[in-house]
Amino acid sequence: MNTRHQQDEAPPEPLWDRAPDWVAYRRSRRNITELLLAARPGAAGVPVPACPGWTVLDLLGHLVEVCRTVAADVPGNLWEVPHAESGTGLAGLLEEWSRLDGPVERVLSDTPQLRHTMMMMDAFTHELDLRGALRAPVVADQPSYPSALDLVVRGFANSVRSHGLPALRIRTAGAEWQAGDGEPAAVLQGHRHDLLRSLTGRRTVEQVSGLAWSAAPDAWLPAFTWGPFRPPERPVEAAVAAR
Repeated sequence: MNTRHQQDEAPPEPLWDRAPDWVAYRRSRRNITELLLAARPGAAGVPVPACPGWTVLDLLGHLVEVCRTVAADVPGNLWEVPHAESGTGLAGLLEEWSRLDGPVERVLSDTPQLRHTMMMMDAFTHELDLRGALRAPVVADQPSYPSALDLVVRGFANSVRSHGLPALRIRTAGAEWQAGDGEPAAVLQGHRHDLLRSLTGRRTVEQVSGLAWSAAPDAWLPAFTWGPFRPPERPVEAAVAAR
């Protein structure tokens, strides 16, 4: 088994409890708001390594524009939504995001839709991007992990199929998925945080290879480029834990 790990101390893994998309989304909104209110005045211009070319202001602008789009029930791919323009900076965007909380809850708590889960996953992914940019710790009890991982494994599975690869079993404490069709030819195991970041283009090919694989990972590495996600050429963050 591949056991090359880039280790930091792992956060505890709480029980694998699911939350409705709007509850998990609201947690990310509140977490991001608290992070930005506590950040230094110049935080708006801080680069976000996990989102090349973006600043913290760009990241928040994207999240607010996605929220506007979903609250208005406008169709389209959420990852193609542009940044919101704001002459009031972070404070103005945060105020608007808070005002949209009620309308977006009504949309997200209506009939379940794949797009709603995508919105939640997008917000959580960018919360983690922001934590990396501001050097803030990862929150262990964030309720987005279960549904976010379900969603990204589904996308990754389509990539596995499109590359004509054998199925891969993916495991973390309390959960397991199969990506691809037929009998899995290998097992990828890791902390939920590392798996999510690897499947959303936040880990290099070398970092993905350094997770716990039961077989050589080379065949599956091309499948980690899918949808809007692509492994960066250089590390944008360290692994939390690989096991």
